[in-house]
Amino acid sequence: MRLVWVLFGALVLAQIGYPLVDGSARAAVVVVTVLLGYGVSTAHAALTGGRRTVLVLVLVTTGGGLLVEALGVATGFPFGEYEYADALGPTFVGVPLVIPLAWTWMAWPSWLAAGVLVTRPLVRVPVAGLALASWDLFLDPQMVAEGYWHWADPSPSLPGVPGIPISNYVAWLFVATAMMAALTFAGRPRAAQAGVAMFLWVYGSSVLAHAVFLGLPASAAWGGVGMGLVAVPLAVTLIRQRDG
Repeated sequence: MRLVWVLFGALVLAQIGYPLVDGSARAAVVVVTVLLGYGVSTAHAALTGGRRTVLVLVLVTTGGGLLVEALGVATGFPFGEYEYADALGPTFVGVPLVIPLAWTWMAWPSWLAAGVLVTRPLVRVPVAGLALASWDLFLDPQMVAEGYWHWADPSPSLPGVPGIPISNYVAWLFVATAMMAALTFAGRPRAAQAGVAMFLWVYGSSVLAHAVFLGLPASAAWGGVGMGLVAVPLAVTLIRQRDG
């Protein structure tokens, strides 16, 4: 488990460094951040759940993420008509290879976070789907502002967050929930601390970065509320468990 915490520490440092650089260096930080997040999630899944868990995680979220992104780029379904720029490295079928890794990065902590809040699978799946989909309230505004991808028709959009159609967020919710339903076959990990810590870190650091360092106050608010629907009860639950 020490490896997981080392990777998580490196992830924190990378995300702290993101607002401090720009241009190609910032794009490189994005790639490094996703690789570290992917490492944390897959290592944590392997160490706490075993081979079956990490295999299901990778097949569902990395493989599934690539498939849905390739479909989206080729057809405009389900996220709307969009296109990636060249800044994020090598691509396959029009999708930067780092993109499906990002699905895995946040899918696993979203699944773990939901497991802390609820235990019944029929309830855990939609909570986990909301946890993952709400992260996109931070992700897309930040990446679109940097020019890493763009939509052909981004309207209607959320107030204060131009460039991303509302239909994209709806599609994220459906895709994320489907992924979480498939993750029920991943088994039950023995421990969730590092994964849950990463979920809370991404939430808190995203609110701070968007509001203070990136000049994106509207997405800080939307993401703060949306992802907060899971992150805030999660933090309260963890505090109560510690004090109890």
